Amino acid sequence: MNLHVIRTTNFKLDGGAMFGVVPKVLWIKQYPADENNLCNLTTRLLLIEDKDKKILINTGLGEKQSYDFFKYYFLNEQITLKNALKNVGFNVDDISDVILTHLHFDHCGGSTIVNKNTGKVEPLFKNAKYWVSRQQWEWALSPNVREKPSFLKENFLPLYDYGQLYFVDENIKFNEYLELRIFNGHTRGLILPLIDYKEKKIVYTTDFIPTSAHITLSWVCGYDIDPLLSIKEHEEFLKEAYENNYILMFEHDFYTECCDLQQTEKGIRVGKRFNFKDIY
Repeated sequence: MNLHVIRTTNFKLDGGAMFGVVPKVLWIKQYPADENNLCNLTTRLLLIEDKDKKILINTGLGEKQSYDFFKYYFLNEQITLKNALKNVGFNVDDISDVILTHLHFDHCGGSTIVNKNTGKVEPLFKNAKYWVSRQQWEWALSPNVREKPSFLKENFLPLYDYGQLYFVDENIKFNEYLELRIFNGHTRGLILPLIDYKEKKIVYTTDFIPTSAHITLSWVCGYDIDPLLSIKEHEEFLKEAYENNYILMFEHDFYTECCDLQQTEKGIRVGKRFNFKDIY
C-alpha cells in the first residue's frame, strides 16, 4: 500500500473565525495571519493506493463556483484536482472510492464538475463510489442557518442522482487498513479516517483538528457548531492518539503537514513537525 499527498488550492479565512474566542495575541504566535487578519490554509488531500483500489479522501474546493463566491476566500497557488492527481501519476478514472469527511464546500467541492457539453453538474470520478456519513447527508440537506453557506448542494446532490453515493452509518473498518470514525462537534456526522501505514497509524484530521494550532483543547474553531462537544471529543481522542503514538496529518495547515504528540505540563501538545514523505 502507498499513500500520496494531493495538495490543491490554498485559500484564506479570517483568523477570528478559525480560532473563535481565543485572543489574537495568543493564536498569532502559533499560526500566522496577514495584515487583514487572514490565515492562509491549504487543501491537502490523501490518496490511498492499494492494488486495484485508489481511495481519495476529500476533494477540495473544486472549480464550479463563480468569482463572486471565491473572491471572499482569496484563492492562491491554484491547482485543479485533475492536475494535482496527474502530478502523482493518476487520473480521475483511476479513483475507485472517495471518502468525504463532511460536505462543507472546501472538502467536497471537487467531487462534481460542470459538463461543458451539457451544462449539467455531474460527478468528476465516473468509476468511484462516494462515501459520506448518513447523519452528515441528512444534516446537509436541511442545514441550520449558521452552516447553510457551507453546504452547496451542487457539490453533493449529483452524487446521489447519479447513483454513486453510499452511506456510512457508524464507526466502521472500511477495509483492513482504513478505519472511519464519526464525530459531531464540528458538524454532525464528520468522518475521521485512520490509516494503518508502515506499522504506524495516520490520522487524517480534516476539520476535526484543522491545524496543528488547534491541538490545544480550548482553541476550538469558530465554525464548530457545538464547541463544548468538540472539546470533549478532542480531549478523548488526543489522549488515545498520544498513548498510541498516532501521527496527525492536517488537511488545512499550510505550514505543518504532519506531527506527533507530546505530553506537557499544560496538556497534550504538538511534538515533532515533519512532512509526510519523512514517515518511515
